[in-house]
Amino acid sequence: MKQALIDFFKDYQVILIIILLIGSVASISIFGIQEGLDLKGGSQINIHLETPVDTNTMSTVTGVLDKRLNAFGVKDVQVRPSGNQDVIIQIAGAKPEDVENIVGTPGKFEAKIGNETVLVGSDIVTVKTYTVEGNTWHVPFTITTEAANKFAELAKGKAGQPVDMYLDDNLVSSPQLDPGLANGVASTDVEVSGSAETPAQAQQQAKNIQTVLQSGSLPVKVTITGISSVSAELGTQFKNGALIAGFLALVVISIIIFFRYRTPKLVIPIIFTSIAELILILGVASVIHWNIDLAAIAGILAAIGTGVDDQIIITDEVLKGKRDLKKTGKKQSKKSNKAKKPKKGKKAKSTGRRITKRITGFRVRIKSAFFIIYASAATLIAAMLPIAYIGFTRGTTGIGVLTGFAFTTIIGVLIGIFITRPVYAKFMELIYGND
Repeated sequence: MKQALIDFFKDYQVILIIILLIGSVASISIFGIQEGLDLKGGSQINIHLETPVDTNTMSTVTGVLDKRLNAFGVKDVQVRPSGNQDVIIQIAGAKPEDVENIVGTPGKFEAKIGNETVLVGSDIVTVKTYTVEGNTWHVPFTITTEAANKFAELAKGKAGQPVDMYLDDNLVSSPQLDPGLANGVASTDVEVSGSAETPAQAQQQAKNIQTVLQSGSLPVKVTITGISSVSAELGTQFKNGALIAGFLALVVISIIIFFRYRTPKLVIPIIFTSIAELILILGVASVIHWNIDLAAIAGILAAIGTGVDDQIIITDEVLKGKRDLKKTGKKQSKKSNKAKKPKKGKKAKSTGRRITKRITGFRVRIKSAFFIIYASAATLIAAMLPIAYIGFTRGTTGIGVLTGFAFTTIIGVLIGIFITRPVYAKFMELIYGND
């Protein structure tokens, strides 16, 4: 038995699961687990594009929105397409009203002298930090040399005339043309300014315009079709409820397994394997920065539930094999009693053959169990793949909310059939194969 235990810990699959468990704990400790809106709180904003767009245009839209939100100072933001005409924005820890104006405007910038356009958004190179003086704000920025030459040519001799600056066709500022900019000499330094009723509003306007100028303009008109939010307090309640549900599920599973097998040496390994699967799933989520929300938690529970089912299949097959070997042993014992007394050394050889035969029999049973397990896993993954695909393509609306459930279930099942189930099978062989 001692040698069998040593061989068990030398097995490459056992070594692999130990390394992966250590790595998962380290990853969770270092990177943490990225919590979804359900657990952390935050906002979800649904954006609808005026017309359907191709993949490249959609990539531009999501890139501009992501850049705007990051420039605005929003953290933990996810922007992803939902079909060819919708975008889903998930913002953890932020209120929707704080970013509604930023994501809901195309950001088309134009500067005109009279009816002539002298600057557009694509002419902007860098945007400098805004300043606020009382109720007046200023946003300085630099433009390209070509744009500066064009501006100097069109502005020559028009000192004192207003330069109307429009953002999404709305007039935001009309500063008078400085004589220094109307002498025909090109300058790459430009400034947009305006005023508000209060200093706080002036600062907010300046920040919004700076963000839009920094991020560029959206190629299509967009509208906000829906806003939903989850408070941090409600997120904490969801998290606590999920932890309680997971603990109760573990307790119920332990009770059911104990009443089925009536021995702790089977209950403890099954529970330990389930906990190992949980750690490995969370470790994968930590490494790939997968959001753990309520749907993902449901997927984790489903994966662990199928894991327990598979372990019961393995256990039943091994116990059935043990009963069959006992019956065979009794028959052989009766026959040997009738035979003559064996010579010295014969018993040891016979015992060795019986152990080898027992282990071989258990391995045949385990292979039979794994045939059922692989077939069941393939069926489950086949059922989850369409849900995951639809969710990734449609975003987090409608059936898309099940993406977390489907993806997490698939990850959990793959971890089980390739990592934890084989180790559990070897453990059963260790207990009963050398019994």
